Amino acid sequence: MEKPITIFGARGSGSVPIEAALTLIGLPYALVDSGRLDALPADEAVFAVNPLRQIPALVFPGGEVMTESAAILIWLADRYPEARLAPTTLDRKRAAFLRWMAYVSSAIYALFWIRDDPSRLCDEPAVQAQIKARTAERIAECWRLMDAQITPGRFLLSETLGVLDLYVTVVSRWGPRRKRFYEVAPRMSQVVRRVDAEPALAAFWAERFPFTEGWEG
Repeated sequence: MEKPITIFGARGSGSVPIEAALTLIGLPYALVDSGRLDALPADEAVFAVNPLRQIPALVFPGGEVMTESAAILIWLADRYPEARLAPTTLDRKRAAFLRWMAYVSSAIYALFWIRDDPSRLCDEPAVQAQIKARTAERIAECWRLMDAQITPGRFLLSETLGVLDLYVTVVSRWGPRRKRFYEVAPRMSQVVRRVDAEPALAAFWAERFPFTEGWEG
């Protein structure tokens, strides 16, 4: 079967919500697995499509490249509306959808460039430890603020699973990990647990972001 999209990604990374969305859409795709995230700076295949040396990145059949996880998820939901993965442009919940997609990307996801490798900003080990601790607190606070302003149904914005749910579910598994997320975001916690248990994604999670022992932190 033709695979119209190539995705550069890695297990447990920011490509996972996109791969999950493609799975739910039923769209075949070719995966270039970049392996360990700490090996990415040396990965010339990633550099060839994204000079920032970051994943995820999509490459379309015509050679066009798309990066930025939130943008890709929004594009997929809009391109394949039959999958019902986001409110349509005329839906009253569209504004909230765009708001929270951008919020997760800019307020939370962006901090992991620093958190994953504090030496990018500082050479002092003691200061690096402070950076790790303070970014963890900032992430937790951002989740708390989001939780206070959102009233989930079965999922975050509706009764159907969407790309915002996939995004929050994956990012909330990164540091400071899920146990802290459960503490600061009790309403959203019900949703991410539901996405974790989604039957249509069971095999996908097992392959791309498995629930290994101690995964909640």
